[in-house]
Amino acid sequence: MVIVPPATIGILGGGQLGRMTALAARSLGFGVQVLDPDPDCAARPVVDRVIAASFDDADAATELARTSQVVTLEIEHIGAAALEAAQQHAPVRPGPAVLHVVQDRARQKHWLASQGLPVGPYAVIDSAAALGEATRRLGPVLFVKACEGGYDGRGQVRMAPGDDPAVAFSAIGSRRAVAEQGLSLAMELSVLVARRASGETRVYPLSVNHHERQVLAWSFTPGDLSPEVTNEAERIALHIADALKLEGIMAVELFLLHDGRLLVNELAPRPHNSFHATELACPTSQFEQLVRAVCDLPLGAVAPVRPAAIVNLFGDLWLGAAPPRFERALSVDGTRLFLYGKGGARAGRKMGHIAAIGGTAQQALERAQRAASLL
Repeated sequence: MVIVPPATIGILGGGQLGRMTALAARSLGFGVQVLDPDPDCAARPVVDRVIAASFDDADAATELARTSQVVTLEIEHIGAAALEAAQQHAPVRPGPAVLHVVQDRARQKHWLASQGLPVGPYAVIDSAAALGEATRRLGPVLFVKACEGGYDGRGQVRMAPGDDPAVAFSAIGSRRAVAEQGLSLAMELSVLVARRASGETRVYPLSVNHHERQVLAWSFTPGDLSPEVTNEAERIALHIADALKLEGIMAVELFLLHDGRLLVNELAPRPHNSFHATELACPTSQFEQLVRAVCDLPLGAVAPVRPAAIVNLFGDLWLGAAPPRFERALSVDGTRLFLYGKGGARAGRKMGHIAAIGGTAQQALERAQRAASLL
């Protein structure tokens, strides 16, 4: 069933992704309410209502769905009981089956492999001894990631030659994890696919990403990749969307190896940091596309009209002797500032981003980086 304004969209999560999705929904004329543990979450100023509750609170999820025409999400760490409870009262898009695959990294890896999709060598470990065995089988350089939870590098540790498996296992909380073989990468990429309930799909051009301390530092789109890489990324994204019967959007993080092969890193069934630049680059941003997809409205155009880039702004900027100089950053032509309305800046916390357009993706990135440096 097509859902049209002024219907209300419920969002599980009220962080910056929920905030930007709400703004897109507002532009289309929808009402918006969110469920979030923080009553003063980032989305609060731009939504009709915040239901303050944990993400595993089935009663709160029921209340959100009971007063919404459709429910979507901006974070994947939602309790299964809460998702099932919400689905009794409104469509939940993407649904519990998608979240079941994505929420556990081992389950996600196994599912991808079962679909014949390319993934790097990995082992599922549940002890320091198993991690030690993984270093012998996969090599001494490993990325160890807790199966559940973790975001922006949390719940993860990189092992180098000579590192003690017991120390690494303790660092991730001594819990079940995936140990991934360290690979020599040519590039980190991501692709975003949208699929509406009736089956229509759109795939955004590739984004090129750069991480520092396992957190995205900057990204630009479109990536200037070969047709072979671009076509393979689109094939992978469409395969995943169709196999999962996705209703919403899905970011697929990819590794490009030096021999031209693409490997799937992780899936995110929600808006993704690496596609924030779509607000400037594409006729339809990822946030508007999510609204369209979950409401079963015709999907919007995704072909970029100009290259764009983003640089993330972290709480470290707010911890200095003087506040960030936003007026200096905005003096750079072609830039826009996006702040998330978060209180309590702390080191490493995403507080906003600088976006820029340019004649080329490299020019857009240089503008965004210059603006960020002036802060």
